[in-house]
Amino acid sequence: MSPSTKARGLVLAMALLTVTACGANDTEPAASPSPDSGSPSAGLDGFYGQKLSFGACADYATTKADEEIFTAPGLECARLKVPLDYGQPHGPTGEVALLRVPARGKAKGSLVLNPGGPGGPGLSFAALTAKALAKSPLTEHFDLVGFDPRGVGATKPAISCFTDKEYLAGDTQTEFVLAAGEYTEQDSQALTDKCAKASGGPENLAAVSSRDSVRDMDILRAALGDDKLSFLGQSYGTRIGALYAEAFPENVRALVLDGAVDPQLGGERRLSQYAGFQRSFEVMAADCATQKGCPLGDDPKKATQEFHKIARPLLDRPVPYGEGQEFTYNDLIGGVIVGLYSKETWPVITKGLTELKAGKPDRFVLAAQQFSGREPDGGGSNYDVANFAINCMDEARLTTEQAARFRSKAYDMLPFADPGRGSAGAQDACASWPAEPKTTYPFPEQVDGLPATLTISITGDPSTPFDAGVRLARTLGGSMLTVNGEQHTIAASGTNPCVNKAVADYLINLRTPGPDTECTI
Repeated sequence: MSPSTKARGLVLAMALLTVTACGANDTEPAASPSPDSGSPSAGLDGFYGQKLSFGACADYATTKADEEIFTAPGLECARLKVPLDYGQPHGPTGEVALLRVPARGKAKGSLVLNPGGPGGPGLSFAALTAKALAKSPLTEHFDLVGFDPRGVGATKPAISCFTDKEYLAGDTQTEFVLAAGEYTEQDSQALTDKCAKASGGPENLAAVSSRDSVRDMDILRAALGDDKLSFLGQSYGTRIGALYAEAFPENVRALVLDGAVDPQLGGERRLSQYAGFQRSFEVMAADCATQKGCPLGDDPKKATQEFHKIARPLLDRPVPYGEGQEFTYNDLIGGVIVGLYSKETWPVITKGLTELKAGKPDRFVLAAQQFSGREPDGGGSNYDVANFAINCMDEARLTTEQAARFRSKAYDMLPFADPGRGSAGAQDACASWPAEPKTTYPFPEQVDGLPATLTISITGDPSTPFDAGVRLARTLGGSMLTVNGEQHTIAASGTNPCVNKAVADYLINLRTPGPDTECTI
């Protein structure tokens, strides 16, 4: 997700889609989870009993934006020691970075947050959420705690694959299935070797599964002094929240799961996401068609074809910009997906396409910078490579033949992104990863022994379709809040009084909204 890479757009798009392409159920059964032997706490007493030492946050900044955010008053940071490999609790350790914003009043305990991704930085998310909810009862009654999951941000070891110079040059490809182009097993192996070297060894690539992060969360709960976990996760955060419920149901106090990832589908889940983005593209195009000078024309039924006229020439003739940089087809697809995440950002797409016709890709480049945390000099967040690495450890792998079939199905579901060059040349970028995945899908049909949970699902969510929230709530035996609107996630923003009230009442008083409760954006 560099501001200036050949692959920036698709990498960013895949991060936004929460997971890289994985095997559909009709192509390959998911690998069995890889549980560690013994009880979840076997040999871990020292980790569960550790005392956290909170202090200033300046040394935890990994981006220029962090440097500014982390100087705000009232923020506290610490490091949580965890086993690098839970199968070897007396072996090498890692450090999970934490940021806490103490409650404005008497705290009921901690509210642990996750921003999504995978790969989203939890430290800055906690700081920004505390600001957005500054007058909310939540910040009065809870310490807000964000953590950078394994491989992410200030957590050690962190995933790295590319130098700042490579980001500027555009040599940062991590998506070989949906990205336009042809890729080989050699490309996958070369990428794995590069990431292993930059991340401190293949053992660090193997240590970033979501199932391991869930075990970190339980150690975090204990180290914070909470008997039970209160958690708010959005998008990918719903995945680790649900996995925590599966692993530690007896340790759950409250779970808010906002923008749910479907717990029951394999590769089909991804295809439903692509269909959701196509739907949002068409709704956006219909809105654009009512405006003078719409770059997609005045007939919404022809919007995909009009988009192809703008996009496909970039396959052979990228648009130059900056200092020797090129804006490519893959960049454009990612930029459009970024803009589809909320109705408020649709103008990024329409204005950006109009400007792109005149040879100016700057609006899309800026949008990618703002989302990804990459900086104009090539430095910044490791969101893109952490996203890639975590997915490699979470998802079943594809053979070359399965990757081609998946690419074909994906373009059927997301036709505006179809480059029109067939499905040959697709390759699973994780094929050479140095460890087998600890797969996270599907979840069990039900999770027993849970208290009431709250899932939030938005009717026009382009990334995590509404029905996925229905299925997650059913799987957890919990409540669901329907929100009518066109965007992805809402609970942490503090922008909707109806949602704010429902979330606060649940987290503070453990009262879930009635089954007919709906909110509107």
